[in-house]
Amino acid sequence: MNIHRERHGGALLLRPEGRMDGVRSAEVERALAEVADAGYSGIVFDMSAIGYVSSAGLRVILMAVKQAKSKQQRILFAGPSPQVREVLEMSGFLSLLEVRDSAAAAMEELQ
Repeated sequence: MNIHRERHGGALLLRPEGRMDGVRSAEVERALAEVADAGYSGIVFDMSAIGYVSSAGLRVILMAVKQAKSKQQRILFAGPSPQVREVLEMSGFLSLLEVRDSAAAAMEELQ
């Protein structure tokens, strides 16, 4: 899985590509842990290039939210595809996450 990182002032845009399943979720989890320890004020997790999220992927997302809160960071999730949005909605995660339509809108909000 490719995970692109772009710094924008005190915020970071993190854009993984591919599937967040049992095999690849660990890579995303490691990247999020590194980001949390880097001291960014906010993180945008761009979901636009994620085609599938399994229960393992949902666990990583939940851990990212908890980790960001413990570090007093804000984490926004941006641009989930209709399929991924449906998984987030069915699992109840939409009520837990700050989801924005696009990474650009989320980054603007953190600036």
